[in-house]
Amino acid sequence: MMPANPEQIIQSLKSRGLRVTPQRFAVYANLLARADHPTAEQIFLELNQQAPQSSQATVYSALQTLRQAGLVREVLLEEGVCRYDAKVEPHHHFRCRGCGQISDIAWETFHCLETAPLAPGLTIESYEVIVRGLCDACAGESETP
Repeated sequence: MMPANPEQIIQSLKSRGLRVTPQRFAVYANLLARADHPTAEQIFLELNQQAPQSSQATVYSALQTLRQAGLVREVLLEEGVCRYDAKVEPHHHFRCRGCGQISDIAWETFHCLETAPLAPGLTIESYEVIVRGLCDACAGESETP
């Protein structure tokens, strides 16, 4: 992913009614520049690599505010681990069981789910397909003697 233009980040935050704080800006810019679906801890560590700028609680708070504003989404691909994604348009995910790499899968890859078999009283609001397997690199390693 390419880093977003600072003016675009500011406009995105303001268009959702958010105040532009240095921490919010930094967290959102960090997510926009990544494709790896990081955890809050990973974002915190990367933001504070050079010089401490934010507390872990501030990063968590910024992520929740961005999520509530619809600028980022939580991605739950493994038990007990919440990851974040700035790509909010519908898409699915692939997770390599070897190296843990997460890749986006285009929404159109899977046909619409047939909802008729659902039990009465259940209403689907959204869904996401999570595909698990091996990436090319890990599949190649498992074939090596």
